[in-house]
Amino acid sequence: MRYLLLITSILLISLSVQAQQQPNGNKLLENVKFTGAKALQKNYKAIYQLDSNNPDIVKKAFRNINNLLNDSRLKGKVEVELITFSGGTEVMLKNSAYQEDLKKLIEKGVIVAQCTNSLQERGLEKHQLYDFIAYVPSGNGELVIRGAEGWVIVKP
Repeated sequence: MRYLLLITSILLISLSVQAQQQPNGNKLLENVKFTGAKALQKNYKAIYQLDSNNPDIVKKAFRNINNLLNDSRLKGKVEVELITFSGGTEVMLKNSAYQEDLKKLIEKGVIVAQCTNSLQERGLEKHQLYDFIAYVPSGNGELVIRGAEGWVIVKP
């Protein structure tokens, strides 16, 4: 009888320990199975803020936008705008190294726009920038308006 009680106690302790360990094992399995959020909305909108002329940040912004456009969950569901101001203004100058990158984004349906406040602050005129870009009165104003409209603001 003592042996039976001892064996039963050991078994109960063993099951208790396994039960306590099991949720962690399940969470690990659940995590491995996760494939990302489901894009259940009809459309999504993102505005990318580019206020730096640092080549690494500029390339990161272009890469981020292209990655978004290529996300299979969002194909045909995403509207994207790239707004440049402050240091990002230099990306739009005709002598910058980004002409082809900008054109490719526009060809993919991305709105590419420059803040006119930044032009004034830098003593630049529109003819000095690529002729295929759009303009907004204020980069920050554009972010505020888009944010209020529900757009996601991304700063690479």
